[in-house]
Order: sequence, then structure tokens, then C-alpha cells
Amino acid sequence: QVQLAESGGGLVQAGDSLRLSCAASRRTFNNYAMGWFRQGPGKEREFVAALSRSGFNTYYTDSVKGRFTISRDNAENIVYLEMNSLKPEDTAVYYCAASAKLYLGIRYSQLDDYDYWGQGTQVTVSS
Repeated sequence: QVQLAESGGGLVQAGDSLRLSCAASRRTFNNYAMGWFRQGPGKEREFVAALSRSGFNTYYTDSVKGRFTISRDNAENIVYLEMNSLKPEDTAVYYCAASAKLYLGIRYSQLDDYDYWGQGTQVTVSS
């Protein structure tokens, strides 16, 4: 069982940066893959970024490659999403998620492969 809590969202202008944090209630290193998803107005929840259980592999959706970075503080059980060069189309509620699936079985971009979810944090980017 893992409880997740996101923080760090807010209102920013296009081109600005934000760092989202996801605090986990227990150790995630080598136990859970971690992901970030987002849901914008009138859109379905979509994959943004993921970090493998080992912490050695990262995955990103095409629209955020080169701008967003997912990372983890193993000692503090915190997963981060650093967002740079933000665009209005990045406006969404951002969710943190954890998956206990086996290394070779997880589909990082699939919502139903994640077992635990945070409550979400709002990111609004104005032009």
C-alpha cells in the first residue's frame, strides 16, 4: 500500500518553470515504478513521464521531451517532475502514480498499469 501526495502546482506564465513533488508513504526504490499523468480541460487523462523501479530508465510523451524531467530522491521517497518552458497547452491537473507490476510487464504509459494515485495538483499556464 502506497499513499501519494502531489504538491507544487500553481499559476505561471508561458516560458516559466515549475517543479512538482510527489511524496510517497513508503519506500519506492526497487519496488514501484513511478509515473506522472495529466488531465487538461475537456481531455482524457494522459501519460506524461515515468521512472522505472530501478530508477535507471525514464520515459516521456513526445510533447514534453526536452522540457520535462522526472527524477527521484530515494532517501526521502519523493518523485519530482521538473517542468521547463511551460506552454498554455500544459495546463492540466497533474497526478502522481505508482505501479507494482513486474519489471518486464509494465506499460509505463497505461493508466491501468498503475495501482496507486495521488489527488492531483493544478498547473495553469497563461500566455
